Amino acid sequence: MPQLITLQLTPKQAADAKFYTSQAARRMGIVEADVALVRVVKRSIDARQRQVKVNLTLEVYVDREPQPGPVYFDYPSVEGRTEVVIVGSGPAGLFAALRLIELGLRPVILERGRDVSARKRDIAQINRNGVVDPDSNYAFGEGGAGTFSDGKLFTRSKKRGDYNKALQTLVFHGATPEIFFEAHPHIGTDKLPGIMQHIRQTIVGAGGVFRFGSRVTDLKIADDRICGVWCGDELIEGAAVVLATGHSARDIYELLHRRGVRVEAKPFAMGVRIEHPQALIDSIQYHQETRGEYLPAASYSLVSQENGRGVYSFCMCPGGFIVPAMTDAAESVVNGMSPSGRTSPYANSGLVTEVRLADFGHLRAEWGELAGLKFQQQFEGDGNLDQTLNKLAI
Repeated sequence: MPQLITLQLTPKQAADAKFYTSQAARRMGIVEADVALVRVVKRSIDARQRQVKVNLTLEVYVDREPQPGPVYFDYPSVEGRTEVVIVGSGPAGLFAALRLIELGLRPVILERGRDVSARKRDIAQINRNGVVDPDSNYAFGEGGAGTFSDGKLFTRSKKRGDYNKALQTLVFHGATPEIFFEAHPHIGTDKLPGIMQHIRQTIVGAGGVFRFGSRVTDLKIADDRICGVWCGDELIEGAAVVLATGHSARDIYELLHRRGVRVEAKPFAMGVRIEHPQALIDSIQYHQETRGEYLPAASYSLVSQENGRGVYSFCMCPGGFIVPAMTDAAESVVNGMSPSGRTSPYANSGLVTEVRLADFGHLRAEWGELAGLKFQQQFEGDGNLDQTLNKLAI
């Protein structure tokens, strides 16, 4: 069995495989020549003291010990098999499609937007303050908001699926293996479009179907179950329908509500995005003027209580940039993201506050369970920060 060894090293030492291999061998009481394989299984930075340290957990295999084999994904052909309709080609829809293929079912993915290549042109137009296509933008299109995003990989859930398998799937489709062991794994907005395309190729290669420019306008409901969807005048049916439409598809929530499908209003968070020089964050977090070549762009996390209401940082993007993420030209909405190298001279982070049911209670009479969506839409439409904060009493 391999042995797990945890070392605390300087950033330079942690970047030197020969050094940490020799240290692991010494810790195990063997000569370095007997080490057959060393794999990093966890890496995290400890910047609590003036001298920054890197905690490195290694999996060490010695000679004549069986080593782990490569992970393969072999998706069977589902051509002609039972079809399941998936609405939305974001990460949820794509992973649902891969799982259906593993189970021998044929996914038919409906996406209101365009493929990655066409989306790039639409997004470039938005960045030039041009027309916003409501179906092809930073939120909608192949890969959903996950295509042109930071790609931070984090979950608090330990019981809702195999997180490691999800990471293996991403690496199989082009993500770097570092996401297996980084304490805060990150893919990067420069790599995600290609990964989304590779996942599409896997799905299509197994017999799955993608239909771009297919916006769902109605549902077919029979015996209290959704058995198909309408895209304009065309009905698309399946053994089941998976709605993987994401946060921004307000029209789908409105459709569900209108057709009598039970929806429930919930508290959420809303706020603004703030930007800083990355060098400032580095100097504060690492206690030194520059971070040097062995440390990544630093991040931060802030949590506070203001007038009894939680305020906290969210989706912090070191070495990143802010992008216009609206789905309508009348909105003022932004998102933040980072390339894989986090090379931008700026950092940005969401700063959000909790929004309670009582905050939009005055809209419940008119909008019912959709009142929270309308409350959010009001702020995105007026773009007035002072008014927003005053309404939430912050």
